[in-house]
Amino acid sequence: MKILLVDDSKTMRKIQRSVLTQLGHTEIEEACDGQDAMSKVGAFGPDLLLVDWNMPNMDGLTFVKKYREMNKDTPIIMVTTESERSRVVEAIKAGVNNYVVKPFTPDVLSQRIDETLTKAGASAG
Repeated sequence: MKILLVDDSKTMRKIQRSVLTQLGHTEIEEACDGQDAMSKVGAFGPDLLLVDWNMPNMDGLTFVKKYREMNKDTPIIMVTTESERSRVVEAIKAGVNNYVVKPFTPDVLSQRIDETLTKAGASAG
């Protein structure tokens, strides 16, 4: 499974990559912001995206909206410090499938990924 990590924090990408690697995922691409992610999604063709909200150049919400114009199906998990209910709702309306609030534990990230893929698999089936 191909996973794209979109976060302006190199440390956060490293943490996510570490968790994903522990879960057995090895095809991982990284992007430092929404603009960088837009330039990579076409060639990489991710099966799952983990997207931060607050980033320079193009924030996560803008990226999700643009990405959803091209791809309605690939699951997106918003991984962010934004925890207010209105923000969560806004992200879901934009097209994210799940939500993880930073800081998170590896278990929480793993659980959200499983939930998201199970739901996506069910809707794709």
